[in-house]
Amino acid sequence: MSMERIPIVPPTIAPVPTGVRRPLFSVMIPTYNCTNYLREALTSVLLQDPGADKMQIEVVDDCSTDADVRGLVEQLGKGRVGYFRQERNMGSLRNFETCLNRSTGEFVHLLHGDDLVKPGFYKEIESLFNQYPEAGAAFTGYLHVDERTEVLYPNDTLSERPCIIKDWLSVIAEGQRVQTPAMVVRRSVYEHLGSFFAFHYGEDWEMWVRIAAHYPVAHSPRHLAKYRVHKRNITSNYFCSGQNIRDIEKAIEIVQQYLPAEMRSQLYERAKRHYSRYFARTSDMVYHSYHHPQQALAQAKGAFNMDVNLTTIYFVCKMYMKLLIRYRYKDMQQQQPALY
Repeated sequence: MSMERIPIVPPTIAPVPTGVRRPLFSVMIPTYNCTNYLREALTSVLLQDPGADKMQIEVVDDCSTDADVRGLVEQLGKGRVGYFRQERNMGSLRNFETCLNRSTGEFVHLLHGDDLVKPGFYKEIESLFNQYPEAGAAFTGYLHVDERTEVLYPNDTLSERPCIIKDWLSVIAEGQRVQTPAMVVRRSVYEHLGSFFAFHYGEDWEMWVRIAAHYPVAHSPRHLAKYRVHKRNITSNYFCSGQNIRDIEKAIEIVQQYLPAEMRSQLYERAKRHYSRYFARTSDMVYHSYHHPQQALAQAKGAFNMDVNLTTIYFVCKMYMKLLIRYRYKDMQQQQPALY
């Protein structure tokens, strides 16, 4: 394995060696300093565990320092859940690569340690692959939840019934439409296309576009996965630093190579507009939830520079006005969160 934390090309995923037992599913759980959520993630999988012959379950720990992850895995798994700890902190991309290379199942589910799945998730995914054997990946609907797993909002509706999504490449190339806990990918697809690379924010979106360019993708609208939104995940740091915009701009350029030539120009502009509107709206979150007024303005301005539209104009003006009148500024100075 190369030593760079951010691979510049997709890392190779080696085939499973001959003679190794192949379960149907590999549920690989990458984790780093999210042990307070890991218990829920593991429990959500174990509650629908079909047995070792059908499912590999393993936690891949990127040298967490917040708690005894091995002890938690042993306590909950009782020998059923594997545990692997990196020799040093590798970063999320390399930890995902390790997960994929350690997986042995036909279908791989990367379940981040702070997310979870609802009962019936794996049966629904198995049904999708059985119904659509040509699919390279399959995903369900999902819910955004908060730190207490209370529902914030569901994903946008993509279909009314299970199906191969028509024109999925055009849909996903315009912007992110699925979060990682809802997605399961054939291991052979990762062997063909490689692992995540290039950046830490938007790496999943790039992967879903890459897969869509080569394979049909199946979907069930049932909300059977939960994507957790909280202040201490890696995404929070990127919103506050502006790395999210820099990474997405790079991702938009990379995904162009996966698209038919006649689609590139149109989808390039659509992707820029999609993400500019999203980042403009999240400037409010940076201001109020993360308590970083100057970074909130930078977020709104970055969105405006990505694409000028009514949404980006509105939020740039809004952030300037809030800073001008120092809106809730004293409250925020007293509530600065500690982000790792």
